[in-house]
Amino acid sequence: MNRDDPEGAIAQAAKACSNWGRWGEDDRIGTLNFLDDAKRREGAALVRRGASFSLSQRFDMEGPQNGWRRRTNPVHTMLDTGADAALGNQGFPHGLGGADDVIAMPLQCSTQWDGLGHIFDHGRAWNGRDAATTVTSAGDLVTGIEHMAPYVAGRGVLLDVGRVVGEDGELPDGFAVTEEHLAATVAAHGVAVGRGDLVVVRTGQLSRVRRAGWGDYAGGPAPGLSFTTAGWLHCTEIAAIATDTWGFEVRPNEFDHAFQPLHQVVIPHMGLLIGEMWDPDALAADCADDGVYEFWLTAAPLPITGAVGSPVNPIAVK
Repeated sequence: MNRDDPEGAIAQAAKACSNWGRWGEDDRIGTLNFLDDAKRREGAALVRRGASFSLSQRFDMEGPQNGWRRRTNPVHTMLDTGADAALGNQGFPHGLGGADDVIAMPLQCSTQWDGLGHIFDHGRAWNGRDAATTVTSAGDLVTGIEHMAPYVAGRGVLLDVGRVVGEDGELPDGFAVTEEHLAATVAAHGVAVGRGDLVVVRTGQLSRVRRAGWGDYAGGPAPGLSFTTAGWLHCTEIAAIATDTWGFEVRPNEFDHAFQPLHQVVIPHMGLLIGEMWDPDALAADCADDGVYEFWLTAAPLPITGAVGSPVNPIAVK
Protein backbone atom coordinates (compact mmCIF):
# COMPACT_ATOMS: atom_id res chain seq x y z
CA MET A 1 0.00 0.00 0.00
CA ASN A 2 1.58 3.26 -1.17
CA ARG A 3 0.81 5.92 1.44
CA ASP A 4 1.48 8.62 -1.16
CA ASP A 5 -1.16 7.41 -3.62
CA PRO A 6 -4.60 7.19 -2.03
CA GLU A 7 -6.35 7.85 -5.32
CA GLY A 8 -4.60 4.97 -7.04
CA ALA A 9 -5.30 2.59 -4.16
CA ILE A 10 -8.95 3.61 -4.04
CA ALA A 11 -9.34 3.08 -7.79
CA GLN A 12 -7.70 -0.35 -7.59
CA ALA A 13 -9.81 -1.47 -4.63
CA ALA A 14 -12.99 -0.07 -6.18
CA LYS A 15 -12.44 -2.10 -9.33
CA ALA A 16 -11.63 -5.29 -7.42
CA CYS A 17 -14.55 -4.96 -5.01
CA SER A 18 -17.24 -3.51 -7.25
CA ASN A 19 -20.76 -4.90 -7.03
CA TRP A 20 -22.13 -2.56 -9.70
CA GLY A 21 -24.80 -4.37 -11.70
CA ARG A 22 -24.69 -7.47 -9.48
CA TRP A 23 -28.36 -7.11 -8.51
CA GLY A 24 -29.50 -5.21 -11.58
CA GLU A 25 -29.30 -1.58 -12.60
CA ASP A 26 -32.27 -0.60 -10.42
CA ASP A 27 -30.90 -2.00 -7.16
CA ARG A 28 -31.45 0.15 -4.05
CA ILE A 29 -30.20 -1.96 -1.13
CA GLY A 30 -26.72 -3.19 -2.07
CA THR A 31 -25.27 -5.91 0.12
CA LEU A 32 -28.54 -6.32 2.00
CA ASN A 33 -29.40 -8.53 -0.98
CA PHE A 34 -27.21 -11.15 0.73
CA LEU A 35 -29.57 -11.19 3.72
CA ASP A 36 -32.38 -13.39 2.41
CA ASP A 37 -35.31 -15.16 4.08
CA ALA A 38 -33.23 -18.24 4.89
CA LYS A 39 -30.61 -16.10 6.60
CA ARG A 40 -33.30 -14.42 8.70
CA ARG A 41 -34.65 -17.81 9.76
CA GLU A 42 -31.11 -18.82 10.70
CA GLY A 43 -30.75 -15.71 12.81
CA ALA A 44 -34.09 -16.16 14.54
CA ALA A 45 -33.16 -19.74 15.48
CA LEU A 46 -30.22 -18.43 17.52
CA VAL A 47 -32.49 -17.13 20.27
CA ARG A 48 -32.10 -19.49 23.24
CA ARG A 49 -32.21 -17.51 26.49
CA GLY A 50 -34.21 -14.50 25.37
CA ALA A 51 -31.59 -12.10 26.78
CA SER A 52 -31.70 -8.81 24.87
CA PHE A 53 -29.16 -6.01 24.50
CA SER A 54 -29.52 -2.55 23.04
CA LEU A 55 -26.46 -1.62 20.98
CA SER A 56 -27.32 2.07 20.90
CA GLN A 57 -25.80 5.03 22.63
CA ARG A 58 -28.16 7.49 24.29
CA PHE A 59 -29.56 10.28 22.12
CA ASP A 60 -29.12 13.43 24.21
CA MET A 61 -27.29 16.74 24.43
CA GLU A 62 -24.38 15.05 26.24
CA GLY A 63 -23.54 13.08 23.12
CA PRO A 64 -20.31 12.88 21.14
CA GLN A 65 -20.74 15.58 18.51
CA ASN A 66 -18.54 18.70 18.46
CA GLY A 67 -20.03 20.64 15.54
CA TRP A 68 -17.92 19.24 12.68
CA ARG A 69 -19.81 19.74 9.39
CA ARG A 70 -22.67 21.21 11.44
CA ARG A 71 -23.33 17.93 13.23
CA THR A 72 -24.75 18.68 16.65
CA ASN A 73 -26.03 16.57 19.50
CA PRO A 74 -29.80 16.03 19.77
CA VAL A 75 -31.86 18.87 21.18
CA HIS A 76 -34.86 17.58 23.11
CA THR A 77 -37.68 20.04 23.84
CA MET A 78 -40.92 19.48 25.73
CA LEU A 79 -44.09 20.75 24.06
CA ASP A 80 -46.41 19.84 26.94
CA THR A 81 -45.46 18.93 30.51
CA GLY A 82 -46.96 17.76 33.78
CA ALA A 83 -46.96 21.37 34.94
CA ASP A 84 -49.14 22.34 31.97
CA ALA A 85 -51.54 19.56 32.88
CA ALA A 86 -51.63 20.45 36.59
CA LEU A 87 -52.33 24.11 35.79
CA GLY A 88 -55.21 23.16 33.51
CA ASN A 89 -53.60 24.80 30.48
CA GLN A 90 -54.18 21.93 28.06
CA GLY A 91 -57.93 22.15 27.62
CA PHE A 92 -58.66 18.44 28.00
CA PRO A 93 -61.88 17.29 29.73
CA HIS A 94 -62.39 15.18 32.90
CA GLY A 95 -58.91 15.73 34.34
CA LEU A 96 -56.97 14.26 31.44
CA GLY A 97 -53.44 15.57 31.07
CA GLY A 98 -50.44 14.63 29.02
CA ALA A 99 -46.90 15.37 27.94
CA ASP A 100 -45.48 15.72 24.43
CA ASP A 101 -42.05 16.44 23.06
CA VAL A 102 -39.93 17.02 19.97
CA ILE A 103 -36.33 16.30 19.06
CA ALA A 104 -34.08 18.07 16.55
CA MET A 105 -30.89 16.35 15.45
CA PRO A 106 -28.71 15.38 12.50
CA LEU A 107 -29.56 11.84 11.43
CA GLN A 108 -25.96 10.72 11.94
CA CYS A 109 -25.22 12.32 15.32
CA SER A 110 -25.19 9.10 17.36
CA THR A 111 -25.75 5.37 16.75
CA GLN A 112 -26.63 5.21 13.06
CA TRP A 113 -26.43 3.64 9.63
CA ASP A 114 -24.68 5.23 6.65
CA GLY A 115 -27.06 4.90 3.70
CA LEU A 116 -25.94 4.22 0.15
CA GLY A 117 -26.38 7.87 -0.80
CA HIS A 118 -23.95 9.05 1.88
CA ILE A 119 -20.63 8.75 0.01
CA PHE A 120 -19.64 9.21 -3.65
CA ASP A 121 -16.53 8.44 -5.69
CA HIS A 122 -15.62 10.97 -8.37
CA GLY A 123 -19.25 11.99 -8.74
CA ARG A 124 -20.61 8.44 -8.82
CA ALA A 125 -23.02 6.98 -6.30
CA TRP A 126 -23.89 3.33 -5.61
CA ASN A 127 -24.27 1.19 -8.76
CA GLY A 128 -22.55 3.81 -10.92
CA ARG A 129 -25.32 6.38 -10.76
CA ASP A 130 -24.68 10.09 -11.24
CA ALA A 131 -24.41 11.55 -7.74
CA ALA A 132 -25.78 14.91 -8.91
CA THR A 133 -29.10 13.45 -9.98
CA THR A 134 -29.28 10.70 -7.34
CA VAL A 135 -28.96 12.87 -4.22
CA THR A 136 -30.32 16.41 -4.56
CA SER A 137 -31.67 19.06 -2.22
CA ALA A 138 -34.86 16.96 -2.16
CA GLY A 139 -32.91 14.02 -0.69
CA ASP A 140 -31.74 10.68 -2.04
CA LEU A 141 -34.18 10.15 -4.89
CA VAL A 142 -33.11 6.58 -5.63
CA THR A 143 -31.43 4.87 -2.67
CA GLY A 144 -33.08 6.67 0.23
CA ILE A 145 -32.64 4.71 3.42
CA GLU A 146 -36.37 3.98 3.59
CA HIS A 147 -35.78 1.21 1.05
CA MET A 148 -33.63 -0.67 3.58
CA ALA A 149 -36.10 -0.47 6.46
CA PRO A 150 -37.74 -3.92 5.97
CA TYR A 151 -34.54 -5.93 5.63
CA VAL A 152 -32.03 -5.33 8.43
CA ALA A 153 -32.76 -8.29 10.66
CA GLY A 154 -30.87 -11.57 10.73
CA ARG A 155 -27.83 -13.37 12.08
CA GLY A 156 -25.59 -11.02 14.02
CA VAL A 157 -21.96 -11.79 14.82
CA LEU A 158 -19.80 -9.91 17.32
CA LEU A 159 -16.09 -9.67 16.59
CA ASP A 160 -14.58 -8.34 19.80
CA VAL A 161 -11.22 -7.39 18.34
CA GLY A 162 -10.52 -5.21 21.37
CA ARG A 163 -10.59 -8.22 23.71
CA VAL A 164 -8.75 -10.59 21.40
CA VAL A 165 -6.03 -8.31 20.05
CA GLY A 166 -5.86 -5.33 22.40
CA GLU A 167 -4.62 -4.79 25.93
CA ASP A 168 -7.24 -4.75 28.68
CA GLY A 169 -9.96 -5.20 26.08
CA GLU A 170 -9.24 -2.06 24.07
CA LEU A 171 -7.34 -1.05 20.94
CA PRO A 172 -5.36 2.21 21.00
CA ASP A 173 -6.32 5.12 18.77
CA GLY A 174 -4.77 4.80 15.33
CA PHE A 175 -4.75 0.98 15.46
CA ALA A 176 -5.53 -0.43 12.01
CA VAL A 177 -7.59 -3.62 12.22
CA THR A 178 -6.41 -5.86 9.38
CA GLU A 179 -7.85 -8.99 7.82
CA GLU A 180 -5.43 -10.97 9.97
CA HIS A 181 -6.83 -9.40 13.13
CA LEU A 182 -10.38 -10.17 12.01
CA ALA A 183 -9.43 -13.76 11.20
CA ALA A 184 -7.73 -14.18 14.59
CA THR A 185 -10.86 -12.88 16.32
CA VAL A 186 -13.12 -15.19 14.33
CA ALA A 187 -10.92 -18.13 15.34
CA ALA A 188 -10.77 -17.07 18.99
CA HIS A 189 -14.55 -16.78 19.17
CA GLY A 190 -15.14 -20.06 17.33
CA VAL A 191 -17.67 -18.38 15.09
CA ALA A 192 -18.03 -18.20 11.31
CA VAL A 193 -18.60 -15.02 9.30
CA GLY A 194 -20.14 -15.18 5.88
CA ARG A 195 -22.86 -14.39 3.41
CA GLY A 196 -25.69 -12.28 4.76
CA ASP A 197 -24.27 -11.76 8.25
CA LEU A 198 -24.62 -8.52 10.21
CA VAL A 199 -21.18 -8.01 11.76
CA VAL A 200 -20.51 -5.86 14.83
CA VAL A 201 -16.86 -5.00 15.53
CA ARG A 202 -15.91 -3.87 19.02
CA THR A 203 -12.62 -1.96 19.28
CA GLY A 204 -13.11 -0.80 22.86
CA GLN A 205 -12.77 2.90 22.02
CA LEU A 206 -16.24 3.68 23.35
CA SER A 207 -15.35 2.01 26.65
CA ARG A 208 -12.31 4.27 26.89
CA VAL A 209 -14.12 7.54 26.17
CA ARG A 210 -16.76 6.64 28.74
CA ARG A 211 -14.00 6.82 31.33
CA ALA A 212 -12.06 9.75 29.94
CA GLY A 213 -14.75 11.90 28.30
CA TRP A 214 -15.74 12.35 24.67
CA GLY A 215 -12.63 14.31 23.67
CA ASP A 216 -12.10 13.87 19.92
CA TYR A 217 -14.30 10.78 19.63
CA ALA A 218 -16.30 12.52 16.88
CA GLY A 219 -13.78 12.73 14.06
CA GLY A 220 -10.50 12.38 15.93
CA PRO A 221 -7.97 9.53 16.16
CA ALA A 222 -9.52 6.10 16.56
CA PRO A 223 -8.94 2.41 16.03
CA GLY A 224 -10.78 1.05 13.05
CA LEU A 225 -10.73 -1.10 9.98
CA SER A 226 -7.68 -0.91 7.76
CA PHE A 227 -8.13 0.10 4.13
CA THR A 228 -6.68 -3.32 3.33
CA THR A 229 -9.83 -5.03 4.67
CA ALA A 230 -11.81 -3.98 1.58
CA GLY A 231 -11.17 -7.37 0.01
CA TRP A 232 -12.33 -9.21 3.15
CA LEU A 233 -15.49 -7.12 3.34
CA HIS A 234 -16.19 -7.98 -0.28
CA CYS A 235 -15.34 -11.68 -0.37
CA THR A 236 -17.17 -12.57 2.86
CA GLU A 237 -20.41 -11.23 1.34
CA ILE A 238 -21.59 -9.86 4.67
CA ALA A 239 -24.76 -7.77 4.56
CA ALA A 240 -23.60 -5.00 6.91
CA ILE A 241 -20.92 -4.06 9.41
CA ALA A 242 -20.93 -1.70 12.38
CA THR A 243 -18.31 -0.49 14.84
CA ASP A 244 -18.16 1.34 18.17
CA THR A 245 -16.23 4.24 16.60
CA TRP A 246 -17.26 7.47 14.92
CA GLY A 247 -15.92 6.61 11.49
CA PHE A 248 -15.70 2.80 11.04
CA GLU A 249 -12.18 2.95 9.57
CA VAL A 250 -8.90 3.70 11.32
CA ARG A 251 -8.09 7.34 11.98
CA PRO A 252 -5.76 8.94 11.10
CA ASN A 253 -6.30 7.23 7.79
CA GLU A 254 -3.45 5.15 6.42
CA PHE A 255 -2.67 7.42 3.47
CA ASP A 256 -1.16 10.85 3.42
CA HIS A 257 -3.67 13.55 2.43
CA ALA A 258 -6.69 11.23 2.52
CA PHE A 259 -10.07 11.30 4.21
CA GLN A 260 -12.10 8.13 4.81
CA PRO A 261 -10.80 6.21 1.77
CA LEU A 262 -12.40 2.92 2.81
CA HIS A 263 -15.81 4.62 2.81
CA GLN A 264 -15.09 5.70 -0.77
CA VAL A 265 -14.78 2.06 -1.80
CA VAL A 266 -17.32 0.17 0.28
CA ILE A 267 -20.34 2.46 0.03
CA PRO A 268 -20.50 3.62 -3.62
CA HIS A 269 -18.78 0.58 -5.15
CA MET A 270 -19.56 -2.34 -2.86
CA GLY A 271 -22.96 -1.12 -1.69
CA LEU A 272 -22.12 -2.08 1.89
CA LEU A 273 -24.29 -0.87 4.76
CA ILE A 274 -22.08 0.67 7.48
CA GLY A 275 -23.02 1.38 11.09
CA GLU A 276 -21.11 3.75 13.34
CA MET A 277 -21.09 4.76 17.01
CA TRP A 278 -22.77 1.51 18.10
CA ASP A 279 -22.44 0.40 21.72
CA PRO A 280 -21.65 -3.32 21.93
CA ASP A 281 -20.14 -3.30 25.44
CA ALA A 282 -22.93 -5.04 27.38
CA LEU A 283 -23.37 -7.60 24.61
CA ALA A 284 -19.60 -8.18 24.49
CA ALA A 285 -19.47 -8.86 28.22
CA ASP A 286 -22.24 -11.43 27.87
CA CYS A 287 -20.55 -13.07 24.88
CA ALA A 288 -17.29 -13.31 26.81
CA ASP A 289 -19.18 -14.89 29.70
CA ASP A 290 -21.07 -17.57 27.77
CA GLY A 291 -18.71 -17.98 24.78
CA VAL A 292 -21.50 -17.43 22.23
CA TYR A 293 -20.78 -14.68 19.70
CA GLU A 294 -23.76 -15.11 17.34
CA PHE A 295 -27.29 -13.86 17.95
CA TRP A 296 -30.49 -12.55 16.42
CA LEU A 297 -29.98 -8.90 15.46
CA THR A 298 -32.62 -6.46 14.31
CA ALA A 299 -31.48 -2.95 13.38
CA ALA A 300 -33.93 -1.32 11.00
CA PRO A 301 -33.25 2.28 10.02
CA LEU A 302 -36.08 4.75 10.39
CA PRO A 303 -37.85 4.89 7.00
CA ILE A 304 -37.13 8.58 6.48
CA THR A 305 -37.88 9.24 2.84
CA GLY A 306 -34.80 10.30 0.92
CA ALA A 307 -32.42 10.17 3.90
CA VAL A 308 -28.76 9.22 3.44
CA GLY A 309 -28.43 7.98 7.03
CA SER A 310 -30.61 7.06 9.96
CA PRO A 311 -30.54 6.73 13.73
CA VAL A 312 -31.01 3.17 14.90
CA ASN A 313 -31.52 1.23 18.13
CA PRO A 314 -30.04 -2.18 17.29
CA ILE A 315 -31.32 -5.04 19.45
CA ALA A 316 -29.33 -8.25 19.86
CA VAL A 317 -31.16 -11.26 21.32
CA LYS A 318 -29.40 -14.42 22.52
